Amino acid sequence: MTPQLSFAVLDVVPEPYAVTPNLLARVRVEEGTGEPVHALALRAQVRIEPQRRRYDDEEERALRDLFGDRSRFAQTLRPFSWLHTSTVAPGFTGATELQLVLPCTYDFDVAGTPYLHGLRDGEVPLLFLFSGTVFGRGATGFAVTPVSWEAEARYRLPVAVWRDLMEAHFPGSEWVRMRRDTVDALAQHRSRRGLTSWDDVVTTLLAEAGQPAGEPAGP
Repeated sequence: MTPQLSFAVLDVVPEPYAVTPNLLARVRVEEGTGEPVHALALRAQVRIEPQRRRYDDEEERALRDLFGDRSRFAQTLRPFSWLHTSTVAPGFTGATELQLVLPCTYDFDVAGTPYLHGLRDGEVPLLFLFSGTVFGRGATGFAVTPVSWEAEARYRLPVAVWRDLMEAHFPGSEWVRMRRDTVDALAQHRSRRGLTSWDDVVTTLLAEAGQPAGEPAGP
């Protein structure tokens, strides 16, 4: 008998004591036929569904580079991939709960980061798309069955959970990746001006460009 698996994401919380910023998704898996599952090799693609929430004016400005202004939202707010993860679960009958490690990043070149950074409150609509392999009992004693391509689950992640995670790993700071030659040029500027921090480097350049730090960019 072919296993019938269904999935539900129960909660998503920061992984405590992790060296890098990770979230932990607690997932309930139910098998509907009553057949024992010997093992489950599970993969998940996690997508963000930006069209499933509202945005205030401040969030719209923060997300303009991703989606354009509000007049374009009907065309630009489309689901996009955030991350991939996998795990192997031990055998069970009926139902089980497992944890998926969701590795996060503050790299602004990854589409999910500027999106999450631009949100002020509310929830992040997530879609978990599951795949993998079910190991169970078959006519010859052993069977290998793929997880149905229709297996999915939605979850609304509080924005505060992601913000708290990043604050724990990058307190009071942001992470921006630049080319090595750009960093070299900034380092020379820092040395010439006798500046004591990278914040001073950037704020002086912003001031010279007529954009004081802490003020929003123009429309």
